[in-house]
Amino acid sequence: MKKLVPFKTSPRTHRTSRSADTPGGLGIFASSYGELKHARTMTVCALMGAAAIVLGSLSIYVTDTIRIGFSGIPNKIVHYLFGPVTGSLFAGAMDVLKYLIKPVGAFFPGFTLVTMAAGLIYGCFFYKKTITFGRVLAAHLVVSLVCNVLLNTACLSVLYGKAMGILLPPRLVKNLIMWPIDSIIFYHVAKALDVAGVFRALKGSGKPA
Repeated sequence: MKKLVPFKTSPRTHRTSRSADTPGGLGIFASSYGELKHARTMTVCALMGAAAIVLGSLSIYVTDTIRIGFSGIPNKIVHYLFGPVTGSLFAGAMDVLKYLIKPVGAFFPGFTLVTMAAGLIYGCFFYKKTITFGRVLAAHLVVSLVCNVLLNTACLSVLYGKAMGILLPPRLVKNLIMWPIDSIIFYHVAKALDVAGVFRALKGSGKPA
């Protein structure tokens, strides 16, 4: 099996100062909020949004209930580049937009809030951090358990009036199966994009609009 190795973004992508690169505590949220002031951030988010919609039509069905999708990759790229605040807002906007384009069932705002929470978690794990396979695994595990298994199941329970005890077991199994698969896909895609210099091009200089 090919060894998974961590990769680092080019020093041209982020400043070399440790305090600037890895803000601690509330600093990561302030830094991510500051990304909203950059015109390039809006442009990249629009590009990633378009990519997510296109990739939404590409899926691999393993079983009738287990599907490997790729539309979440652009979202995670936004979380990685711009952090938890920008990433969370982007995730919420995309959730509403995808529903408007292809509505399935009744719109329930709880799902949008859970999607934003997932963006917040991914942003905290990835923003201005070195992407390692272990970090990707950890981020996906937290999102799978907290957002997909617990919060989304609670939303389904409220929406359809079914007990969580009935809905929870199959959703837990499904998410545990998809956890390593989604992690491997995103890690290798992110690594390839970084080596190709795509992240450096997308991030750019980040001058305020």
